[in-house]
Amino acid sequence: MSKGKIILASSIADIADAIKREIESIPQKRALFIRTAAEAEEGDKWWLDKDRKALADAGLEIKDYTLTDKSKEEVKSILKAIDVVCVGGGNTFYLLEKMRACAFEELISEFMTNEKVYIGSSAGSIIAGPDIYPAYRIDEMKKAPSLTDYKGLSLVDFVVMPHWGSDYFRELYLGERLSHVYDHPENKIILLADDQYILSIDGWYQIKNV
Repeated sequence: MSKGKIILASSIADIADAIKREIESIPQKRALFIRTAAEAEEGDKWWLDKDRKALADAGLEIKDYTLTDKSKEEVKSILKAIDVVCVGGGNTFYLLEKMRACAFEELISEFMTNEKVYIGSSAGSIIAGPDIYPAYRIDEMKKAPSLTDYKGLSLVDFVVMPHWGSDYFRELYLGERLSHVYDHPENKIILLADDQYILSIDGWYQIKNV
């Protein structure tokens, strides 16, 4: 598990005021907004832009970024000038595939030992845990054909299942996800509603309502 402050949400935009409070004490607020997971999604990505705006409104100085086709050295270099890493939503499996290609797991672990901040939204929250397989969705997995395992970043020791209670995700949860998760009891699961977030500091965590 990681040092530093970790904020995990279903949607950053839905907890914007809470994020502003949680990052108030950070002297510099240079943030990297990683949009990689959304590259595998089709249609209008209004939800991604909404998250970005919420981060800017919270006082963060945003730099948009993708991990796709980046080397380890490139990512390491940019992280040196960053205080907050924000990982947006989209396809969790595609995101993991691109993270693996640039050794992001190693780099984010080093980044967090310097007591920095990680903010996750949806896929960005799922991938912070030890295993993304509970986020099972067969069509999403097909977009990351090179993955041979589904180990996450292990910044926390639980797996976030975002958008709990959302009508939009109801069919996914009742039709696929919950039955799949039930067959894998080794994972500690947190069902997270859109109006909640998880604050984790040095392995201690709390679920908060907004």
